[in-house]
Amino acid sequence: MATAVAGPEIERLIQLLARLPGLGPRSARRAALHLIKKREALMTPLSSALQVAIDKIQVCKTCGNIDTQNPCTVCIDPRRDGAIIVVVADVADLWALERAHATNGRYHVLGATLSPLDGVGPQDLTIDALVARAHEKQVTEIILALNATVDGQTTAHYITDLLQEANVKVTRLAHGVPVGGELDYLDEGTLSAAMRQRTLF
Repeated sequence: MATAVAGPEIERLIQLLARLPGLGPRSARRAALHLIKKREALMTPLSSALQVAIDKIQVCKTCGNIDTQNPCTVCIDPRRDGAIIVVVADVADLWALERAHATNGRYHVLGATLSPLDGVGPQDLTIDALVARAHEKQVTEIILALNATVDGQTTAHYITDLLQEANVKVTRLAHGVPVGGELDYLDEGTLSAAMRQRTLF
């Protein structure tokens, strides 16, 4: 029978860290030990940053991004193109597009994708708010930047049907060969999509 090597407070820290994505029990134990060893340099500022996050971070009422102000930094940026709304499933997707400097449009975060198996229906997403935004006069294009999964594509088709009455162009991200990709290593679905969506050279 295993014996406890640390007090309940340290065990609780390890258990909480283990809940983070990408951290299992062993990684959480290593992270906890590192935090404890660097208490002044890491643990105290981290604790303070977490408290600030709890107190100040909120969901943007316009797009669904998270920020310390509402509307968020992206929504109030005057350099953004208000004619384009990029639809993403999650804030992580928004952040990924921003890191890549892929668009200068505004965003709309759905909160997830439709998934009947997981009990996620249209009422669980911010689709109604998206449709309302699509009817605004300045909006001319909705870009569906959703994952190329069954749930992502189902969500894209559902949204496209709802946007038929809006006077907007609905586009989606291209699917196919990634930059730097070698054909021999790609799956058949990716190759088929790339062949169907080929463009002029």
